[in-house]
Formats: sequence, structure tokens, C-alpha cells
Amino acid sequence: MGENTSNGTSCKHHMIGGDGPNSYAHNSQYQKQLLISAEDLIPQLIDRYLNTQNVCFNPQNTFTIADFGCSIGPNTFFAIKNIISAVENKYQKSNGNQNLDFQVFFNDLIDNDFNTLFRNLPSKRKYLVAGVPGSFYTRLFPKKSILFAHCSTALHWLSRSPKEFTKSGKNEGRIHYLGGEKEVKEAYAAQYEEDFGVFLRARGDELTDGGLMALVVLGFDDGVDSSESSIGIAFEILGSCLEDMAKLGKITKEKVDSFNLPFYYPSPSELKAIIEANGSFHVEKIAELGAPMRHKPDPQVVTSHLRAVIGVLVEQHFGNGVVDELFKCHFEKFVKSPILVDEKYWKETNYFVFLKKN
Repeated sequence: MGENTSNGTSCKHHMIGGDGPNSYAHNSQYQKQLLISAEDLIPQLIDRYLNTQNVCFNPQNTFTIADFGCSIGPNTFFAIKNIISAVENKYQKSNGNQNLDFQVFFNDLIDNDFNTLFRNLPSKRKYLVAGVPGSFYTRLFPKKSILFAHCSTALHWLSRSPKEFTKSGKNEGRIHYLGGEKEVKEAYAAQYEEDFGVFLRARGDELTDGGLMALVVLGFDDGVDSSESSIGIAFEILGSCLEDMAKLGKITKEKVDSFNLPFYYPSPSELKAIIEANGSFHVEKIAELGAPMRHKPDPQVVTSHLRAVIGVLVEQHFGNGVVDELFKCHFEKFVKSPILVDEKYWKETNYFVFLKKN
């Protein structure tokens, strides 16, 4: 979602592609569970807020949908099917039996495995398809050309890891802001505010007046100590494994110290403040979703999921021959983690955000 940064951590990455055992397609149950949690909200809110009398939503026009950060499926197909079903039901109630044409744009970074995505498209889909490679932190479509935008479990990825603290050594020994110095957390928060603001401005240009946008955002409640969370502990374990490998001479300490995961997990108050400052959208609903990590995690599932998500990023930074050993170490340490027995670490809270273009 950006170019290589000066701190050595590349954010221009993609999930592990293909259909193999380490692929994102086979290790994205967490994301699927969040879509299932939001499944009933989509039709309720489309029914309430989609104005079929708006000239932009004339049933004679093609209904355009964009899924930002689609990855390689199958979760994106689940989300699109739910959106289209809700839109069809709304038009049937408002305009009788209208046969709508749907155009779906699947967006992700240029290195995303679009071949696997298109190969796995549902055979009985009700929509035309186009792939749109590029960062969603830029404008990707003509002005006022999209009627419905969707983005699920992708907006915690920053365009880059904050570089402000790298030379100071304030985050030395850590690969993320969780549990780190206050200044590090603030740098991540500032980067998120900038990136989410850019995302909203781009979508504000692309969506038609009255257009709708649904977001599923990973985060934490206001006031929660996110360092003592399952995500925080999982990242701490990963960092300790990298430190172990550096001590054995398999990677350099400098490489470890310059590796900072480009993730930020906002609170609902942060989300609201950034959306309101943008001014292009009205917040119709922010709802807390069921959090898959708010129960005893399966160590193998967690490690496999983490590998599918950041394995490419790790390889880009450290080179070949690191990923297998790193995640083997992560699994061995994770099974001994207090996360498995103490509910105090199960703090992740995920949010469904539904916006309407002003």
C-alpha cells in the first residue's frame, strides 16, 4: 500500500498467493468470521440508506461495486454476494422486478495474486468483473463512478511503517508499537490518521452522491491496554524469534531493529474523529462485531494465519530462507503463551462502519 520506506520495512506487499497450505486462501478464517458477523448488518443498512429514487441509482444504470483490499478470495466473493443480494432486494421493494446489471471491481496491490482470484470466481455469479491493481491510498476510479464501496480487514495496514523513531532506537527490540514507548505509538497513530484520511478523500471523489461504503476495521476499545492483547503477545513472540535468529547469526541485528510491522489498530473514537474531519461522509452506524480472537486461540491457526498475512513482508525484508524457521519458532513459543489460558488477553474488538457520501 506504498513504496519501500527509508526504514527498510516495505509496505508494498501482498498476501501469500496460490491455493497451497500456507496461502491466504486457506488461512483467512479470522477474516471470514468477521464478514459473517457483519452479514446481517449489510442488508439492514442497504435497505435503510440506499436511495433508489436518487438519479445516480437509476435501475437502468449499471450498479458499480468496488472491494478495496480484496486479496485472493474466497472472502471477497462472500462479501460481494451479500451486498448484491441486499441491493437486489431493495430495488425489488422500491421499483418492482428490475433486472440490475452489476459491475464489481476487485482492488488490491499490483503484486496481489489476481490469477488465483479470477480462477476461483464463482461460476454462477450475478456480476461482471474487473481487476483494479493499485494502492487504495490513491484514487483508483473516475469521480462519482462507484455506488457502493467495501473494505474488510485491510485498513489496519499502513502505507508505510513510521520512520520517525527508527534512528533514535526507541523501538529497538520490538517489531510493533504495541507495548512500546509512547512516542512510537503516537507515530503510528499519526501515520494512521494520515493514511485513513487519504483513503477517505479518494473514496469521497470516487463515490457518487448518496453512495454507500461499508468497512470492517480491526481495533481496540477506547482505553484498552492493547499491549496485553493476543495480537500484542503474538507480535512480541514474533519479535523474540527474530532476536533469537539474530543471536544465532542467521539474520543481522540491524535488520531486526529496522523491521516494524505497518499495522495500526484504531479505537472507535479515532475512527469517528478522522471521518468527521474528512467531511465527505456521514456516519450512519458504527457497530462492534464479534471478535474471533475473543476466545481460546488455536496456536496452529494463529501462526498459519500470521504467516499467510506477513510471510511475504518478512521475506522481502530478511531475504529467502527465514520464513519457515521464524514461524516454526513462533508456533513453539505460542503454545507456551499465557494467551491460551488467560482471558485477560482476549481484548480485540472489531468494528463495522457504514458511511453515506454527503
